[in-house]
Amino acid sequence: MSYEIHRAKSPQNLRIAVVTISDKRAKGEPDISGDIAEGKLTKTGWEVVREIVPNDKQKIREVVEKYMRDVDVIVTIGGTGITSRDLTIETIRPLLEKELPGFGEMLRHLGYQKIGTPALLSRALAGARDGKLIFCLPGAPNAVAIGLDLILPDLPHLLKHARE
Repeated sequence: MSYEIHRAKSPQNLRIAVVTISDKRAKGEPDISGDIAEGKLTKTGWEVVREIVPNDKQKIREVVEKYMRDVDVIVTIGGTGITSRDLTIETIRPLLEKELPGFGEMLRHLGYQKIGTPALLSRALAGARDGKLIFCLPGAPNAVAIGLDLILPDLPHLLKHARE
């Protein structure tokens, strides 16, 4: 089977949750990175739902579990750094059945090319569970744009594989 035929069998109508994880955004500060993500995702014609939660393991887990029931893809924004309040990776990694280490590696590589060594502070993560995909992006607007540009061209194809 050719690659084009294989890709053509990918789902096309996706429902995606964008979850911003930030104490500041949860208190009402503008969610610029969430706006960037929503803009890029809605341009594809896919349905996007958004939510903001503080850096709290229980709240992060509850929101991710909620969206696991009714979306195809979850994109989290924020909480991937190394401060004591960055809890996204510790909360989401145990929820994954399979990790996609190449995502974080490539995001850091592309980020390094644009901003240098600060890109190394990101613990970006991606993986699959129950036929769904989860991507954990850093909170910086540039990182969100780079991360989405990385996955958007092949997101339906990635989801097809997660469902197999």
